[in-house]
Amino acid sequence: MMRAMDKWFAGYLASVARRRSVSGVRHLFFCVADHFEPFGYGASPAAARAAVRHWVETYPAHFTHLRDADGHAPVHTFFYPAEEYDAACLDELACLCRAGFGEVEMQLHHRHDTPEGFTQKLTTFRDTLRNGHGLLGSDAAGALRFGFVHGNWALCNSRPDGDWCGVNEELAILRRAGCYADFTFPSAPSPTQPRTVNAIYRAHDHAGRPRGHDAGRPVVAGKPADAERDAHAVLMIQGPLALNWARRKWGVLPRLENGEISGANPATAARINLWAAQHIHVQGRPDWVFVKVHTHGCVEANTRVLLANAMESAHAHLQARYNDGRAWRLHYVSAREMANLVLAAEADEVGEPGAFRDYVVQPPPVRAMPLSRGRPRAAAGSRK
Repeated sequence: MMRAMDKWFAGYLASVARRRSVSGVRHLFFCVADHFEPFGYGASPAAARAAVRHWVETYPAHFTHLRDADGHAPVHTFFYPAEEYDAACLDELACLCRAGFGEVEMQLHHRHDTPEGFTQKLTTFRDTLRNGHGLLGSDAAGALRFGFVHGNWALCNSRPDGDWCGVNEELAILRRAGCYADFTFPSAPSPTQPRTVNAIYRAHDHAGRPRGHDAGRPVVAGKPADAERDAHAVLMIQGPLALNWARRKWGVLPRLENGEISGANPATAARINLWAAQHIHVQGRPDWVFVKVHTHGCVEANTRVLLANAMESAHAHLQARYNDGRAWRLHYVSAREMANLVLAAEADEVGEPGAFRDYVVQPPPVRAMPLSRGRPRAAAGSRK
């Protein structure tokens, strides 16, 4: 917990002060952002494809029977790394997405890079996902749009040693390439953690300096983005960061809760309640609560809890506590749908939030693709 407290503790205290009491029905939007790395830790192509096939075959069996207030089953957002591109893996994921169980977005690990190199990697992978696999959403003008997670948390060159990035001013590049929102954070106890905590905001680059994501303009209901001022800003949608007093180190110090689901720390009823209690919301719409958690789903130990009874039990708690129709209504959302709901709240839309899942960024076509493409390009190992 003590690591990088200078980055996040003041922001956490500020987030506690932003919490609001809410009367009437509240809506909980639950999103799982998976840093999905099939070739992580040097996995062979055969092992990587087998891991993805396991997800495609197993996920529906565990979660088809669950439904939210809109009648939707739990969905999974796969943030797939550009440097691990494998046509067969992505074709498999497209099948799962086509069945309504998830969406694919973009992740990138890179180091010692340049603005030109970062741009090329983003746009090449973006176009490959759409043209080769029918993935990624688009806006009303037909431009491709994507959600983003930065590998090793190092957005805007935010590691103190400058490794695993190299580009200080990534936000404007992401925006130009079509990024509708960043879902990288929280990253604490990593020193890449922004100073802004438990918030939804728009961040700009700092000219010539790293850590543009540290702070920004909060998203506020009834105060839409300014076309000129925010032309190069990126919408930042953070997950929960908190002190967990129920899990104390040495029986004294609270442990850090950062919303990661792992084999060592599965989703539980107590953790879910703590995530919701952080009350991440668009200012002025406290009845819409956003819970974005993250995982690394292709790590075997994590797969064992994500595709098993432990996650089913977590969803059972979500159903019982946050979908009673009186105090709470539950909505399972993809990253794209979560961003659309943020934008709908910002525009001060009223009515059932489920109507705004496709508010700005439309869903991908996700057409059927052949499962065999021959030998893929060699994949890089994972860095996390």
